[in-house]
Amino acid sequence: MLDFEFPASIDALEEPNGLLAMGGDLSPQRLLHAYSRGIFPWFSSNEPILWWAPDPRAVLVPSEFKVSKSFGKSLKKRGYRLSLNLEFLSVVRACAAPRRSQEGTWILPSMISAYSALHRLGYAHSIEVWRQDVLIGGLYGVCLGKAFFGESMFSIETDASKAALASLAYLGQMGYFEFIDCQVESQHLTSMGARSVNRESFEHKLENAISEDMEQVRQIIKGVNPTAKHRVPWGDMLPESAAELLLELSA
Repeated sequence: MLDFEFPASIDALEEPNGLLAMGGDLSPQRLLHAYSRGIFPWFSSNEPILWWAPDPRAVLVPSEFKVSKSFGKSLKKRGYRLSLNLEFLSVVRACAAPRRSQEGTWILPSMISAYSALHRLGYAHSIEVWRQDVLIGGLYGVCLGKAFFGESMFSIETDASKAALASLAYLGQMGYFEFIDCQVESQHLTSMGARSVNRESFEHKLENAISEDMEQVRQIIKGVNPTAKHRVPWGDMLPESAAELLLELSA
């Protein structure tokens, strides 16, 4: 059972935006408790565990996902293949790999272990993008009810991470997600349809979206191990090919 409660999100700092608490651990109990409150961990190797609830919050409503002409042509031409939860650990490790645009990574070994534990429980998921048998892009995140909390994406070929996000949007348009939490706004995400909402609005949307999963989550938070892995209703709903996905999104 958790030995502390997160502060109210209204107590989060304005600078840095959303810093709410520090310390604790990355156990499944604490992570699920945090996500159910709209709180997520983000910290560097020289820092304690930092917990965030920024205001405003970037979200992507699936019906608002933008398929640009250039992106559509790219998907048709490249013929990428898609999968769900086939290589979760490989996706997380690829997201953690060094990038030219940043120094170091916040996806530390402790984070990889923590989200792998959530994956084994059925709450963390990955979408993979393939060119033939080579993993070239993907994303991972946490799902509670009809809310998907995006953690990170990677791409080693053109538009591969966009194809992964388009896959999530497709599942949302099928009725499985009400929104994708993008955490903080970026020009890249905004170009694909993400927008900012204030914290109060986000928390209201979140409470409604996750209600169907909260009984089991509360039991896990109390330290009761689930008797079975959490199952999601969209586990086999993703089209295999990116070209087929594009047709569905454009319909």
